[in-house]
Amino acid sequence: MSFRDTLTRRASRIDRLFLIVVVVPTLLSILYFGLLASDVYVSESRFVVRSPDKPAASSFGVLLKGVGVSTAGDEVFAAQQFVLSRDALRALDKDGSFRNAYSAGSISVFDRLNPFGFSKSFEGMFSYYTGKVHADHDATSSITTLSVRAFRPEDAARFNRQLLDMAEATVNRLNDRARQDLIQTAFKEVEDAKERARVAALGLSAFRNREGVLDPEKQATVQIQMISKLQDELIAARTQLQQLRTIAPENSQVEVLQAQIHGLEAAIKEQLGAVAGGSRSLSSTAARYQRLALESQFADKQLAAAMASLQDAENEALRKHAYVERIVQPNLPDYPIEPRRWRGILSTLMFSFIAWAVLSMLFAGIKEHAQ
Repeated sequence: MSFRDTLTRRASRIDRLFLIVVVVPTLLSILYFGLLASDVYVSESRFVVRSPDKPAASSFGVLLKGVGVSTAGDEVFAAQQFVLSRDALRALDKDGSFRNAYSAGSISVFDRLNPFGFSKSFEGMFSYYTGKVHADHDATSSITTLSVRAFRPEDAARFNRQLLDMAEATVNRLNDRARQDLIQTAFKEVEDAKERARVAALGLSAFRNREGVLDPEKQATVQIQMISKLQDELIAARTQLQQLRTIAPENSQVEVLQAQIHGLEAAIKEQLGAVAGGSRSLSSTAARYQRLALESQFADKQLAAAMASLQDAENEALRKHAYVERIVQPNLPDYPIEPRRWRGILSTLMFSFIAWAVLSMLFAGIKEHAQ
């Protein structure tokens, strides 16, 4: 075999490899990006979830905190996850609008939803949906960017607006639930404290009615004062009786004074028995009364504390209110920014050249090794 035939064979092999690895993929990319790929319009919106009481962890949050609000953490992630969820897709496709918008005949079969009509499953549509809707949260600025890709500018702006409304509704629903739970818990504590205070007050009132005393301690004080007064009278009567027996033992007043002394002694004994010494005495009654009074006072203090907690819970619920602040409204795109046709063609050409160079060196090494 001549040297010329060898060069011709190698050139033919190189030409075939170049044709397969470089020319064919580049022509296919020109065909796809130039003729087949549908124009894609992108609508973007930006929002931040703000709350009056949560700490601001970013520079943008510090700026918001300077005007009395700060960025909310849990709510923004909940809004982001809802936008990318199946529930959001169901809401968008409630009347079939999403499926109709992305399965129109004007869309390329390479970009269309269910292009051949073989599958109409919801999971297939959700997989397609996740490629068209993106919600990216920037932890540095606390801003979430919502982008929707569609094949008509009106569809992109409409779906972006609907998703933004649903994200805001999600944040509001979470806030309402948290506020209601907080207030309901405090309100239940107030109701329980009211019931305990009512039962304690009824028990104290029933005790007063049953024992016939309003306040055993005060009544015992009054009776002790009465006993002291009776004892003073008894001492005076005994002194007078002793004097009368010394001066005029036969005086008729002696019997009167003796009767008076007996009456005072009986009265003092009766009063002492009422104050102490029996199961129905004021001392025994006072012990039961003090226990009921302490229970009533404790229940009243618990009620006051529960009502204060309810007021604090209401104030806390107001402070916990988070809301969506729209920084950038959904735009109506006037020019398709995807696909990037020239970049796609040039990227295909560049990678094809790299693959051709690598394969050429690989085949040359194999041939040399074989020789």
